[in-house]
Amino acid sequence: MSHQTGITANEELRNFLAQSKDGSIRLIKIAIENEQLSYAASKEPKHSWESDYDEMVLPLLDDKLPCYILYRLDTKNSMGYEWLFIAWSPDFAPVRQKMLYAATRATMKSEFGGGQIKDELFGTVQSDVTLRGYHKHVQAQLAPAPLTMAEEELLYIKQNEREAAMSMVNAHINVDTKSQTMQGVGFPLTPDAERAVLSFRDGAVNYVQLCLNLEKELIEVAETDNIRVSQLISHVPTESARYHLFNFSHTHEGDSMESVVFIYSMPGYKCSIKERMLYSSCKSPLVSQLASIGIQIEKKLEIDDPTELNEEYIYDEIHPKKNAARRAFDKPKGPAGRGPKRMTRPTE
Repeated sequence: MSHQTGITANEELRNFLAQSKDGSIRLIKIAIENEQLSYAASKEPKHSWESDYDEMVLPLLDDKLPCYILYRLDTKNSMGYEWLFIAWSPDFAPVRQKMLYAATRATMKSEFGGGQIKDELFGTVQSDVTLRGYHKHVQAQLAPAPLTMAEEELLYIKQNEREAAMSMVNAHINVDTKSQTMQGVGFPLTPDAERAVLSFRDGAVNYVQLCLNLEKELIEVAETDNIRVSQLISHVPTESARYHLFNFSHTHEGDSMESVVFIYSMPGYKCSIKERMLYSSCKSPLVSQLASIGIQIEKKLEIDDPTELNEEYIYDEIHPKKNAARRAFDKPKGPAGRGPKRMTRPTE
């Protein structure tokens, strides 16, 4: 992909590049002039490459003109000294100049010799190409590749599983320590939350909303009330996850009934990965805790949109409609005018 623009180094630059690789030159500035790569400036080393860096590189940067800078490091490889290739393209440079320099970068590296270029640095503002900016660039390259959303969730789940396994190993498996084992995979209820669910069990309220305290690792009560099913939508937060207990009073086949519904609301990716994972892992232990104190859950629901929670939806989840029996397939009639069907072969 070299010579994309047809621009190559002039003779002066080629000769200088050939003579500069013996360690006598610290920095070379190259510009594009008259459609040629041309020598612009150079500096000799004074101290170590880090000590010389900002003092030599920054004064050569023009706020309105791109350039290339080859900066010699103090390390060597099999071909000689290693160099840092800096492509400077300031924000306020003309667009045509930016495009020209971008399209000629590969040519410039080829003219110098790519085997001696240890690293490349691109900058549009001075902070990008300072010594500190270069160190940040190196650290970013050494960092692991960013994870996708699915990979982050999987990693978090595995961490929770390891922590839960360690908690179960360390806990003594007996009646006295059963609650300690449960805390490895779920949070305990606070005293206020316990009173709220007991009030729900005894019929004092028909709705309880529970939330996780992620810092203290507890399940707290967020709200208790007596509401109608039509009001349920307005009680579901749209920015954070929640657990809901609702006693659904309704009529089914002429009989008045009450059904306890457990609702886990999670508004999609508006919540952090940590919040989604903790709410998901604490759900089953919480349901078990509720059953142990006498709250029999008729139906467990998971929603990401509160508008789903209307009376018809909850009713259909508790009493799913049976599929009507399909009508038997009718054999098509034969063609008309054939006469009566003969059951036996006629005798001769």
